[in-house]
Amino acid sequence: MINNSIISLVLLCAVYVGGNAKHNGGGADGTVPTSKDTVVMRVVEVLGLHESPFLITKVDDVEAGVIFAGKKTERITLANVVANTATNNARQTFSGVAGMTIWESDAAGLQLGIGARGLNPNRTSNFTTRQNGYDISADPLGYPESYYMPPLQALERIDIVRGAGALRYGTQFGGVVNFIMREGPRDEPLAGEAMLTGGSFGFVSVLARVGGTINKTTYTALYQQRRADGWRANSDFGQHLGYVSLTHSISQRIRLKADVTMMTYLAHQPGGLTDRQFAIDAQTSQRARNWFSVDWLLSSLTADWIIDSATSLRSMTFVNSSSRAALGNLDRINMVDLGGARTMIDGQFRNIGNETTLQHDFHLGTYAVSLLGGFRLFSGTTVQRQGTASDASDADFRFVGRGLRDGSDFRFPNTNAAVFAEAVIAVSDAFRIVPGMRLEHIATRAEGSYGISVRDLAGNLVVDSIANETRQRDRSISLLGLGMSYRAGSIEIYGNLTQNYRSITFSDLRIINPNLSVDPNISDERGWTADIGLRGTVDDLLTLDASVFYLRYNNKIGEVLRSDRAPLYLPYRYRTNVGDAYTTGIEAMTEVSLTRLMGYDLEEAAADVHLLLNGSVIRGRYIVPNDPTIDGKDVEYVPEVVLRTGIIVRAGAFRGSFLLSSTGRQYTDATNAVITSSAVSGVLAAYTVADLTVSYVLRPVTLEVTCNNLLGARYATRRAESYPGPGLIPAEPRSIFVGVRCAF
Repeated sequence: MINNSIISLVLLCAVYVGGNAKHNGGGADGTVPTSKDTVVMRVVEVLGLHESPFLITKVDDVEAGVIFAGKKTERITLANVVANTATNNARQTFSGVAGMTIWESDAAGLQLGIGARGLNPNRTSNFTTRQNGYDISADPLGYPESYYMPPLQALERIDIVRGAGALRYGTQFGGVVNFIMREGPRDEPLAGEAMLTGGSFGFVSVLARVGGTINKTTYTALYQQRRADGWRANSDFGQHLGYVSLTHSISQRIRLKADVTMMTYLAHQPGGLTDRQFAIDAQTSQRARNWFSVDWLLSSLTADWIIDSATSLRSMTFVNSSSRAALGNLDRINMVDLGGARTMIDGQFRNIGNETTLQHDFHLGTYAVSLLGGFRLFSGTTVQRQGTASDASDADFRFVGRGLRDGSDFRFPNTNAAVFAEAVIAVSDAFRIVPGMRLEHIATRAEGSYGISVRDLAGNLVVDSIANETRQRDRSISLLGLGMSYRAGSIEIYGNLTQNYRSITFSDLRIINPNLSVDPNISDERGWTADIGLRGTVDDLLTLDASVFYLRYNNKIGEVLRSDRAPLYLPYRYRTNVGDAYTTGIEAMTEVSLTRLMGYDLEEAAADVHLLLNGSVIRGRYIVPNDPTIDGKDVEYVPEVVLRTGIIVRAGAFRGSFLLSSTGRQYTDATNAVITSSAVSGVLAAYTVADLTVSYVLRPVTLEVTCNNLLGARYATRRAESYPGPGLIPAEPRSIFVGVRCAF
């Protein structure tokens, strides 16, 4: 366990340093000075810097009001990614991130599902997901699922911080995934691009984007429309997305940025399959009346103030006013849909929050210190209703008939207040200590009613009543962390130990689903994450990051397999606090320029050819001595081996990539069921997928061709207990896409 006393002592030392140091200048732009006599001039923007040719780089130690030093960080620069971004292909985009497990629930990346280290990938709910630094999930604490995926074609980069990101971004075990949108060019008043992509199964994507800088205002605006028929019956969808941002420099020291994102889509959902159905014909569909609708509206206002050469302030206010609705037949997939009334689950999300951070750089003797502190205030309300909908086949999202009497109607208000502080203490030019802490108060409530109805064997109602319910849970938590890093030339050794916490909410408790039941006494998770690693970049020759991690869960929330009572004994998942658990393993990635390795100069060589190799070997086990049916079992969603490798070629106007992704076998519940009749639990077989992408630039036009799943593998990445299942969800087969991009 973490020794809180030792970490507290280090934190107090950091605070003492901050309170007694003389201000000798410094770089509040994010660079920690390395000696007392150094004077760091603040630079708002530097053009013409050498750009890394690698897919993955580390994030700077201090950047945009966040401390990244001593943590496992990964930055994906989209300009270096040779992938099918029109379909938001996460398998290709995250190919350089070691140990990432990816769910493929739809063919267009409408929702992102990524996990790591035994964390459930469902809608990336175990990571804090952000866009331009602010929350984009339904409710970061109350319902942390992401129904909105930023368009990869419009991104500048993706920053990932593993579990230690909890101190700055929030308490999630996974850390944070932050999507940064591209801004308009600073050196011209108007520039734009149009992208058109067409592909297999009726896929069409159109994206238009304009941006530029006029006087002191930089702007960007984009619109994207995507649709497809889908490779399975009943899997068509249509999506519209718009994004606008304005950045205005009031002065050289003060800058304001506002942005708005609107996204809507309607998706027909073909349902899951049993294992036998999947083996016979994975293209078949057992559901024709299931639909899913999402409307997402995000907005933010960010103020950056450079107070002086050593101090800067950032304050970000964000609003989320969104909804999602699921409609269809939730019965087990091995039961034929014979028609009748459908079930609808409707969710409304209204959130507002503010995060403000203050960064100050100073010296204490020969020590250079960058101290960052801030607070977060958040208020959100989720309204969730479930009831009877029409017996038709169309997307009619209305309660009809008995409506909510067959379900529930609840409000889930929650508030969150947090303060946090971290520091980078440069003991020498090579060695840095990074202590941190977070204090958080969370209050969640449930207010509403649910129907109680019992029918006899003839189908007659014998009990029909409404029950009212009110619950409240308040808790205050503290998280501590300590990181260190040591640089020897271009190589850095880093380590971090951070406490983690994940709160439960009431929002799932009143969902009626024959495939899933939730323990009414489910409680929060606590634990900690440790990382020790080595990383570095050697010129343009190679980059590497290899680390060992240990993630400890106390009272881990998981799913076990249970069955109904006689006479059917049908299986279902039961979500509860399964017990203590851990995952541990090795994650490593390297990218090598074979051209440089063979002694060629990049400016003279015909092509720069890179070899990408990353993989993880992970073991996860439950520690539940009082339950021999679970004790020692594998933690779900932990493939023992994940391996990704590929070749990336850049030759003048030509770029190409061939990527191979291999994921080992994994269980989907804590009892390690191999197969079940309802297919909501069972093994996910190992699979290997190949992707090929090539592009060629004929300015101002770029042509791109992608073949996803080149070898035509038949595989599944997930089992669902509700939408888009229930059952085994087959991934898309071989598909081809052709894109044209025109810049002006």
